[in-house]
Amino acid sequence: MIVGVGIDVCDVDRFAAAIQRRPGLVKRLFTSTEATRPVASLAARFAAKEALAKALGAPSGLSWLDAEILTDDEGKPSFAITGTVAARAAALGVGAIHVSLSHDAGIASAFVICER
Repeated sequence: MIVGVGIDVCDVDRFAAAIQRRPGLVKRLFTSTEATRPVASLAARFAAKEALAKALGAPSGLSWLDAEILTDDEGKPSFAITGTVAARAAALGVGAIHVSLSHDAGIASAFVICER
């Protein structure tokens, strides 16, 4: 059963400009592993975290660092959730989180499905 669906898009150039103006954003938004990725990949991960928040009902108090995008050996992304995000997912009975990322033509996008 689907508990929530979220989608988000991010302009890669605008995102790059934002992190150039405020370098501290990278540490606030991404884990140390995520932070090593290229800017288009970071923009897609930001979109994924936004999409996940939407799929979880967009409650206040979620920490960006409590949702990390991992990539397996074949390039498939998945979420590792802890803390505030894991607590919200548990409260909703979420048993699985599906995520798809894309970036092309200057736009990064993400789609998330949370299911029970």
